[in-house]
Amino acid sequence: MFLSLRDEVEDALEGALSALEFPTDDLGLEEPPEDVESVLASSVAFRLAGEAGQAPPQVAARIADEIDVGDLTYVAAVQTQGPYLNFLPSDAYLAETLETATDESYGALEDREESVVVEHTSANPTGPVHVGRARNPIIGDAVANLLDYAGYDVERHYYVNDAGRQMAVFTWAYETFDEDDLEDDPERDRIEYDLVRYYRAGNAFLENGPEDEVEEAEAEIESIMQGLEEGDDETYERVSEVVDQVLSGMKACLARLPAEFDEFVKETRFMRNGDTDDLVARLKELDEAVYEEDAWQLELDEHGIDKNLVFLRSDDTSLYATRDLAHHEWKFDNYDRAVTVLGEDHKLQARQLTTTLELLDNDTDQLEQVLYSYVNLPEGKMSTRRGTGVDLDDLLDEAIDRARQEVEDRLDDRIRDDDLDEDDIERIAHQVGIGAVRYDIVSKQPTKAITFEWDRALDFEAQSAPYVQYVHARTCGILEEAGLDPEADIADQDLDLESLDADLLETEAERDLLETIARFPAVVDEAADDLEPHRIATYTREFADRFNAFYRECPVLADDVDPAVRDARLALVAASKHTIANSLEILGVEAPRSM
Repeated sequence: MFLSLRDEVEDALEGALSALEFPTDDLGLEEPPEDVESVLASSVAFRLAGEAGQAPPQVAARIADEIDVGDLTYVAAVQTQGPYLNFLPSDAYLAETLETATDESYGALEDREESVVVEHTSANPTGPVHVGRARNPIIGDAVANLLDYAGYDVERHYYVNDAGRQMAVFTWAYETFDEDDLEDDPERDRIEYDLVRYYRAGNAFLENGPEDEVEEAEAEIESIMQGLEEGDDETYERVSEVVDQVLSGMKACLARLPAEFDEFVKETRFMRNGDTDDLVARLKELDEAVYEEDAWQLELDEHGIDKNLVFLRSDDTSLYATRDLAHHEWKFDNYDRAVTVLGEDHKLQARQLTTTLELLDNDTDQLEQVLYSYVNLPEGKMSTRRGTGVDLDDLLDEAIDRARQEVEDRLDDRIRDDDLDEDDIERIAHQVGIGAVRYDIVSKQPTKAITFEWDRALDFEAQSAPYVQYVHARTCGILEEAGLDPEADIADQDLDLESLDADLLETEAERDLLETIARFPAVVDEAADDLEPHRIATYTREFADRFNAFYRECPVLADDVDPAVRDARLALVAASKHTIANSLEILGVEAPRSM
């Protein structure tokens, strides 16, 4: 409903400004302060004061006089407060919000008939997923979910680096060494932890092995790289045997978040189908192309980039950047938009990529990049093991362990009363623990460096995942106590939505909650426009505060509550349940039925 109200306000303001012969290019719409009763405000009078030759409050009053509220459906009144115009919601606005939000798909916008491919994570298949990269799948998955809710046709892609020197080294090492040659046992019983030992052994040998044997190994590694470049099937199968096994383990790790993908796109695809060769030929024709230091490069100084883009080695093997250019042109051919989630250390490469695509006459308006800073961990149990770094699995294990302990500490009485069995505790520990990691990471602006802190992430009383998740559990508890199934469509149960009277929700807490619910689709719309899922997290914290105020002040099922008020409040609880569940779904955080 907020989107409808906003459209109505925009039309009314444009009409009023036109009547006063003022420009309508900037309406100054913004969210009002918490102590103001309106749901939308405009600061346009500030902008127009100079042109009107009047003080902003006088301009605001003139604009308000030009708006006929009688012509509006969702606005009950327009009030001025100094230079601001405040738009108050009508009864129809609140009634339609209550009815609309009881649908379990509430917040999902209409189909835009526009396709978007979101590429994220894309960690090299050389071993377990490192915790330093955890922000990529968490943000990437949330961005994809957000765009999906906003009405886009979304595909989630993982770009697999299955070419280049790293994979050639890994393949050679896997074929060369035996179990007896490896120093350590696998750190975890999963395939990528097993095979990464071969990769480490291979790199150690290349650094410290006998010179003649290292030369022989380097020749074989070069042969593998050349075989991939030439599209040799046997070489491709050799490399794929390693890549596919490691990738299967990485998928299992990412599924714990969960972060799932529609397609794993291998970069060798663009070598084997001729796209990379074609692209190299086109790059050589550019005015920026030079051959120096035994490689083909693009000089990008005139485009504000002081480092050349190397796209072909002297032995005619391509580089990751070359293949990624072909990959992006494929995206442009198959999707309306392409969104890529990248670490801040790829900022230069992202600029080089975009500039080169433009030089190749691509429309880079299709391309959007979300850059993020890395996650730092506090000291303690998460210390590095064997000098190999902290794996994402380690972080998730500890999150579950800490959440389990927190749940057990809080639920001693209920456990003794058998209200929660061990399976319940384990379920909640997984939902809260992993939810805490995801929520804490996605709730921050991506470009800000963050240190993950357990006490903050798992604080049931602060504005964290458990705090928000508990609101969902509370809504489910109320509905269950009323004899309603929280997981079923409320419209199909013993609650007559058509006869509900939203006017009975007359307390400040009820109206604040309903107005907050009404804003959810607009928050989705605006967050999707800017690719900022952290705005959804900010909204969930505000929503949780509003719901908790309602819960404290407005009994739903007490014996002395009028039946009509009871039904209206139950509908408000159902609307709250869908709003918070769908908000958490966008963030990739589970919404527990009980906690």
